[in-house]
Amino acid sequence: MDMSAPGVWPAGLTRVPYWVYRDPDVARDEQTRLFEGPVWNFLCLETDIPNPGDYRTTFVGAMPVVVARTEDGGVAAFENRCAHRGALICLDDGGSVKDFQCVYHAWRYDLCGNLKSIAFRHGVNGKGGMPDSFRMEEHGPRKLRTTVLCGLIFGTLADDTPPIESWLGPEVTARIKRVLHKPVEVIGRFTQPLPNNWKLYMENVRDTYHASLLHLFFTTFNITRLSHGGGVMVSDSGVGRASTTLAPPQTVDDVYAGMRADKQGFKLADPSLLESRAEFNDDIQLQILTVFPAFVLQQIHNAIAVRQIVPRGVDAMDLHWTYLGFADDTPDLRALRLKQANLVGPAGYVSMEDGAVGGFVQRGIAAADAELSVVEMGGASSASQETRTTEASVRGFWKAYRAHMGL
Repeated sequence: MDMSAPGVWPAGLTRVPYWVYRDPDVARDEQTRLFEGPVWNFLCLETDIPNPGDYRTTFVGAMPVVVARTEDGGVAAFENRCAHRGALICLDDGGSVKDFQCVYHAWRYDLCGNLKSIAFRHGVNGKGGMPDSFRMEEHGPRKLRTTVLCGLIFGTLADDTPPIESWLGPEVTARIKRVLHKPVEVIGRFTQPLPNNWKLYMENVRDTYHASLLHLFFTTFNITRLSHGGGVMVSDSGVGRASTTLAPPQTVDDVYAGMRADKQGFKLADPSLLESRAEFNDDIQLQILTVFPAFVLQQIHNAIAVRQIVPRGVDAMDLHWTYLGFADDTPDLRALRLKQANLVGPAGYVSMEDGAVGGFVQRGIAAADAELSVVEMGGASSASQETRTTEASVRGFWKAYRAHMGL
């Protein structure tokens, strides 16, 4: 069997051909079959567009998208592409408007993306202009169906995408509701460019057993070890998953009692970084939840964030981070969240390495299109497991991916 040929893939979920991260034809198919197919793509937060006329620009795969709060309080989303010559309709990340106007030729759209007027439609002095047969209602950007879950706005271009809670499954839905159980506020955001195929990051964030090997901060300061309680939950379709780490029965002082005895003498200048305030009515101190194809919800102690993966070709991607607090945070809890935001991100104490390791893989597979990745830790299935020493979640991603891609 020639594994270098795109579309040829061994049976099962434990082997992944490296051409899937490198082939431009695969990337084009992903845009149409995944991102524009029957999936729910995370777009933005409800709090990003609280009032009529507020909008936020975002992406569905490579497709630029505008999300707007309509006059009746609804949420509309449409392709950020003028129906005339293809220019971006919105150039800013967000704002508030009465309507949208393309800068190129001043074609104007309402908050739902409907074409409402064209500059010089009837020409000048009776000459030129659009023909009488032109119908504005027949021209406009593609529109997405939208839905809202716990303040998260999702969109789909497919008519047959099922309701979001059915698509996610009850367990994944419950895990989202666990974290986003009351109104949120944005406390920070940034974009991190990464030198790797987008799927390598999604694999990484679903990979539960690398954390205590790659991220030494986790184990050094006893934030998460594979010996701690927890496990992985994977939906039957592979679309959603969540990994959890239970808090060990200790305080910050307990951690440092052990650390001071360490012969290397590691110690944080500010040990409050390791504090954990109980606010979710359980013993989970870390939960990483992903929704296929490109959404991540994190809770690490009291650091809450959403991440959106945006492909930028076969060997590059952007990772959009949005840090969250709750609207009713006390000043000291908000300060703790901002402090713990240093745990993640490009220079995050526990995620700095994730920004590099995908690039290491992308460089390592430069001549390996005919070779296979091994994804066999914890067996061959994508079923939930009461351990994080497994790649079940990664196999769940490939289960959903192959189903949607027809591979």
